[in-house]
Amino acid sequence: MDGIGVIGSLTLDQLTILVTIVDTGSFSAAGRKLGRVQSAISQAIATLESLQGVSLFDRAGHRPVLTETGRALVAQARTVLESAERFEAAAARARTGVEPELVIAIDPLVPTAPLMESLRGLAVAYPNLPVTFSTEGLGGSLRRLRDGTAAIGICLLLPEVPEDVTARAMMRVRMRPVVAPHHPLASLGRPATRGDLEPHVQLVLSDPVDTERGNYGLSSSRLWRFVDLGRRMDFLLAGFGWCRMPEHLVEAPIAAGQLQYLELAEDPTPPEGLAIYAAHARHRPPGPAGRWLLAEFWRHLVMDKLVAE
Repeated sequence: MDGIGVIGSLTLDQLTILVTIVDTGSFSAAGRKLGRVQSAISQAIATLESLQGVSLFDRAGHRPVLTETGRALVAQARTVLESAERFEAAAARARTGVEPELVIAIDPLVPTAPLMESLRGLAVAYPNLPVTFSTEGLGGSLRRLRDGTAAIGICLLLPEVPEDVTARAMMRVRMRPVVAPHHPLASLGRPATRGDLEPHVQLVLSDPVDTERGNYGLSSSRLWRFVDLGRRMDFLLAGFGWCRMPEHLVEAPIAAGQLQYLELAEDPTPPEGLAIYAAHARHRPPGPAGRWLLAEFWRHLVMDKLVAE
């Protein structure tokens, strides 16, 4: 960090000296690392002790040793210095136009492998950028874009892209009707009609705020609604009902015999899959780091041949 910086009656320089003494093992070693004479190091610590009214080192022995108070305050000093470094890094990013933080919201149906690879690259390209990542319930990503609490949403936009959102289709997720092998529909022996489906529970992934929003592909009169995809999978495996699941999430249970595909006589879900968008509020475009992430995400999808043509 450049500059001394003053916090109340102490300085960041004093805290740096204290931490360096502990890390290097002695006053003289700290002086060599910081390019100071030992007397200046000793004076800085003496001043810090006097101002704070505490004893940081026990000087009774051959080499000063941290007191109990000193050990506790060293931990606090590290926290203060780390916070100051984050402050300086955020200011530096602001000077270059990089967003102070990047908040990403993702829908539960989105495959995460290509996004994880892109996030690893982001950590290298922008090592000091605070990134917040959260998986939202269905519809949650769009809400966060609209209220400004997320810069980027990786999400479904059904039935169409809203006018206040800018979005690019990144991939498609194929949805497959599935059911547990011991469920009555599993032994039907033919494509299930709407009449076959109607008396059975359909396990629906639902918007936790607006349960009537996004009701697409409903075929049963009995609906059990879920916000969490994993919880819905538990009930699906237990045979409580049927539902459409992302193909990439049911491949393993299908192979293990825990689930089986359910053929439908009429299925309104697009056979090519549902479009997953990278989106942002139209009046709040992402900054350089956000744009970099989206470009890298797209590159990974192209490499993995997941992009919808």
